[in-house]
Amino acid sequence: MKRFLFLLVLLMTTSVLAQDEPLLYREDIPSLDTIQFEVVVDDLARPLYVTHANDDSGRLFIVEQGGRIKVWDGETTSMFLDISDLVSPDANSGGYTERGLLGLAFHPDYAENGTFFVNYTDFRGRTNIARYQVSDDANVADANSAEIFFTENQPYPNHNGGHMAFGADGYLYVSLGDGGSAGDPLGAGQDPTMLLGTIIRLDVDGETGYAIPEDNPFVGSDEGADEVWSWGWRNPWRFSFDRVTDDMYIGDVGQAQWEELNFEPADSVGGLNYGWNYFEATTVYQGGGDQSATVIPFAEYNHGGGSCSVTAGYNYRGEALPDWEGVFFYGDYCSGQMWTAYRTDADTWVADELTDTEFNISSFGEDADGELYIVNYQGSVLKIVAAE
Repeated sequence: MKRFLFLLVLLMTTSVLAQDEPLLYREDIPSLDTIQFEVVVDDLARPLYVTHANDDSGRLFIVEQGGRIKVWDGETTSMFLDISDLVSPDANSGGYTERGLLGLAFHPDYAENGTFFVNYTDFRGRTNIARYQVSDDANVADANSAEIFFTENQPYPNHNGGHMAFGADGYLYVSLGDGGSAGDPLGAGQDPTMLLGTIIRLDVDGETGYAIPEDNPFVGSDEGADEVWSWGWRNPWRFSFDRVTDDMYIGDVGQAQWEELNFEPADSVGGLNYGWNYFEATTVYQGGGDQSATVIPFAEYNHGGGSCSVTAGYNYRGEALPDWEGVFFYGDYCSGQMWTAYRTDADTWVADELTDTEFNISSFGEDADGELYIVNYQGSVLKIVAAE
């Protein structure tokens, strides 16, 4: 009898553990008709990003390119921070620009320390990363608390990167494009001694400034800048960390033909070369490089159908759509096309077009529960929900 009870408990424990294990591999994805896109916020001005504040409030924070961050409490929106007088003037001109307020990241301990970070280009076009504090009102930032602790000159008005996110290691990762123009005239992509064309990794836990993590790949070396985590980027526009596995997903905007999606496993020690400008996705662009020494994208697509600029998303880890667990969502800003990708148990990738939309997909977003959102540059934020 005791042996029977032991085996029963063992089986029950094994079952619970199996249910708690993250889904790493898939064989297919569900049908599109199992989900729909529900508008949750509209009447926005050129929104670029949506995220949450690492607290239990359920709020969403929405970045508008012109320099405003709005907070949505589930019913209404209000102004969290307005730095429109600090960002590049063309971000408020109404015309096309890649400048403005581009990134927002809340400290992992935001609920305790009230610290968050913004990334914007200023009136000279320079990249600025600033540290801010929330005020006594949880829905209003203290605009006077700003500390600009990182700046980088941008010689051209495009390819500013601008995305920021904290990894599971507690460090802040920031994307910087290759400096702009076309074809990488600065040679930044293949020069990790420059910060342009890289993703940098910073320790921002101090009260001021930033420190260099000791295990950054080029610390103590003349081959790359201390801040650099990875290199060979053209314009990494949005990246994310899988909230379960800590793996990193990065989209890099292509030149004239190819857009690419890249994967960096959680156990990476950094220092990886992602190929630009020797390669545009898997296609030789300038040549001169050894593709075996660069990271090969797990997905790519060409500019057919009006596509022109990839927007990386997230690996779904929410609870509302259990059949979609482990599916990575991404899209294109110009065409509105959306794709999904997943890994098979053979550790290969499958990417398929999900649907055409009428959105200019400037970003995806994730709330505190792991549910996913789409940012439509035309003025709205939509949630991916179960179809009715």
